[in-house]
Amino acid sequence: MSDTSSFSVLPKGAAPANCRRCPRLVALRRETRKEHPDWWNRPVPAWGDPDAWLVVVGLAPGMQGAHRTGRAFTGDASGIVLHAALARQGLSNGLYDARADDGLVLHGVAIANVIQCLPPQNKPLGAEVAKCSRYFAKTLNGLPKAKVLLALGSVAHKALVRDAGLLQKDVPFAHGAQYPLPDGRWLVSSYHCSRYNMNTGRLTEGMLDDVLRQAQTLIA
Repeated sequence: MSDTSSFSVLPKGAAPANCRRCPRLVALRRETRKEHPDWWNRPVPAWGDPDAWLVVVGLAPGMQGAHRTGRAFTGDASGIVLHAALARQGLSNGLYDARADDGLVLHGVAIANVIQCLPPQNKPLGAEVAKCSRYFAKTLNGLPKAKVLLALGSVAHKALVRDAGLLQKDVPFAHGAQYPLPDGRWLVSSYHCSRYNMNTGRLTEGMLDDVLRQAQTLIA
């Protein structure tokens, strides 16, 4: 099992290790635990700087990523892309090595997912997103200095819009879109840094750099 003692887990909002709220996700967790007993195989909490001004919000742990390593955006292709971008913007110490114990430190950034458990085919049901929203809300409450939420992908964007009590038609997803939220924070949205999006050119390193710089202008 991966060691999370060497990086900054954000305990507020962490789902119980034995969470049973979503039957499909529980069943998949049990299955992967049997096949890979050395994996994390639990809900994955948010992590990063407790004084973060930016919260990067993804969809859910990936099979070869956080579900395996225990740290969000760690161990798969999406993590490589995201952490390289954060390092280029000076938002980490740049020590990413795809392991939870690699010594990576985030500067002013926290990373979370709208769902803390691995969903089948990486496609959560709407009801599963809703059930996990209580934990995500607690995570944000534990980050009082967070001013910008960067949604990676349309599902994360829609979850944040719903949690803010806004209508999807009034806050449509688009890469580079930014919206003020009722609580005073900003929502900035980006295409997800998935292998597919990077390979097809839907998202490029330059586009991700631009959206991170855009987020920084909102706190200037």
